[in-house]
Amino acid sequence: MLIYYVFLLCGVLLVIAAIYNFIMMYVANSFSALVVGGCFGFLLIGGIFLYATLPSLKYMIFKEYVVVSGNCVVKVDSSGSHSEVDIEMLDTKEVFTFRDVPTLDAYGKSFPYFCGVTVTKDHKFEISYKIYDAKTRKLLVTSK
Repeated sequence: MLIYYVFLLCGVLLVIAAIYNFIMMYVANSFSALVVGGCFGFLLIGGIFLYATLPSLKYMIFKEYVVVSGNCVVKVDSSGSHSEVDIEMLDTKEVFTFRDVPTLDAYGKSFPYFCGVTVTKDHKFEISYKIYDAKTRKLLVTSK
């Protein structure tokens, strides 16, 4: 959820910075190719961030979440400076990524679990997860 708000804030700030720079260039009547290119770059990147985050803003503000539940596979990816976990729902083939890695006995395709993943209504941003034992439905771990 933090990543959502970081992208939204960066998008807003980049668009505002681009518009401000365009206004300052117009007032000063100083148009250099480097500054105009930078402004268009800020505007483009900010627009992409806003395009990705604004459709889900309503769901985040009003906390309109849904829980996707079913059998799942938990995979840990530690191929960078930090680790993250991918929860793949076997029924729907959706993959949800979280930064906090749960402490489970085993990971991978040969160890299925039952998961409940809370996401926005449009399934674009993950909120939290709960992992249960596949047979007994006993809660094993929940996200922070």
